[in-house]
Amino acid sequence: MARMHSHKRGKSGSHRPAYSGPPPWLPYKPEEVEELVVKLAQEGHGPSEIGRILRDSYGIPLVKSVTGKKISRILLERGVEFSRTEDLDRLVAKAERMVAHLTKHRSDRFNVHNLQLVESKIRRLARYYARKKVPLPDLRVLEAKV
Repeated sequence: MARMHSHKRGKSGSHRPAYSGPPPWLPYKPEEVEELVVKLAQEGHGPSEIGRILRDSYGIPLVKSVTGKKISRILLERGVEFSRTEDLDRLVAKAERMVAHLTKHRSDRFNVHNLQLVESKIRRLARYYARKKVPLPDLRVLEAKV
């Protein structure tokens, strides 16, 4: 699949396994995995970070294949607070860093262009979340004058 704002191809990566059940070599039961997810969320980790930690530290390849539920679904059912717009939060933080850079380096045209691309990604995601009726964070970065 191509990248959003270039004519290049995307990153290649490994494919997820085709089977839907838990791997036979996995020593964890679904209840144990759910408890790990809740524990990591209470420590302040987001859903994507929880998945990475479980994969790298605990050897759990996919939470959904073990429990039958996504990480965000587990957190919603358990009533644990987390950011439902994690991807949007990261894009907003990136735009804030770019705006801070542009306050020091006003003639950095490359950064000005890339900030426009990031802002368009933010708008696109905000429209998506508005359609899905997900509460949005404050998007003040879009109003920042460069």
